[in-house]
Amino acid sequence: MSTLDARRVKMAAVRDNVEEIRSRVILGEFGVKNVHTTDFPGNYPGFDDSWDMKRFQKNFRIDVVHLDESSMEFDMVGIDAAIANAFRRILLAEVPTMAIEKVFIYNNTSIVQDEVLAHRLGLIPIKADPRLFEFKNTGEESAEDEASEIDTIQLQLKIKCSRNPRASKDSSDPRELYLNHMVYSRDIQWIPLGNQADVFADSCIRPVHNDILIAQLRPGQELDIVMHCIKGIAKDHAKFSPVATASYRLLPEITLLEPVEGEQAERLKRCFSRGVIDLEDVRGKKVAKVVNSRLDTCSREVLRHVDLKNLVKLGRVRDHFIFTVESTGILPPDVLVTEAIQVLMAKCQRLLGEMDSTDME
Repeated sequence: MSTLDARRVKMAAVRDNVEEIRSRVILGEFGVKNVHTTDFPGNYPGFDDSWDMKRFQKNFRIDVVHLDESSMEFDMVGIDAAIANAFRRILLAEVPTMAIEKVFIYNNTSIVQDEVLAHRLGLIPIKADPRLFEFKNTGEESAEDEASEIDTIQLQLKIKCSRNPRASKDSSDPRELYLNHMVYSRDIQWIPLGNQADVFADSCIRPVHNDILIAQLRPGQELDIVMHCIKGIAKDHAKFSPVATASYRLLPEITLLEPVEGEQAERLKRCFSRGVIDLEDVRGKKVAKVVNSRLDTCSREVLRHVDLKNLVKLGRVRDHFIFTVESTGILPPDVLVTEAIQVLMAKCQRLLGEMDSTDME
């Protein structure tokens, strides 16, 4: 090999190494490398990392992997971790929902204290579309008669426990002895205000789940409560959070540096989550191959094996985020994602507006 060819090979190797630093997080035996974003303009000679809208539009994409009525998994590719984390935090704390804010207790003879009961009621998710309501003016008084149909949902819980006259004399089971002794969220009734009965005729407002236990009663004990739901965000109180969880992880990348055969291949397969590594028959030998690295949990178990750790490279794709969103049931998860994007866009527009006003001054 000539000197010129050797130099080209060396430069290609250096460029490949730089590309790995820029785009991959490497999981090592004693640490994680390349965790910080380094692809900013001027950091690497020969790489144009200046912002380009056309390039961003070409590389950015969202792929929905799984979607049902309560959860969603999707890939967001071509963005920085800061944007992904901002999107996650908006899902957790800045997408508005309706939740019980004020509890008017007219009668509570149960053993549950008023404050504890009000707190339990406030955490019950309410099935109501917050996009159809306005934010309540915080300057208004909290009197019950000032609730409006455009910003408030009124609920009522009125129940009394009594003895079951048909119960067996020898029975000791409370479910047979008493009537209404278990107070569930299904006992909460919606009391329409103004024209709400017409507006929400097709979608009855109610708790998301009917089997949330609120209190236990005994004969003679009763609850008489009126509740007001308002629109809010989880930055003010966690009860307004629309998601049970919203998280992301980087796409795992597993590379076999050398062929792994026989008993080593079987041990390699056991080092990863089910479905990541598979064995195929090649000329009578079992050979390991990577089938689906997405399923890997990045436990780094393979690095504990002296004869295997140098045969595998573990990494994660820096700009490929796997999002998991689980809704509380107030809104479908795909709607929550759309609303989070709208909130993020509004923040960007607000920032641009502030910058323009500063330039004018």
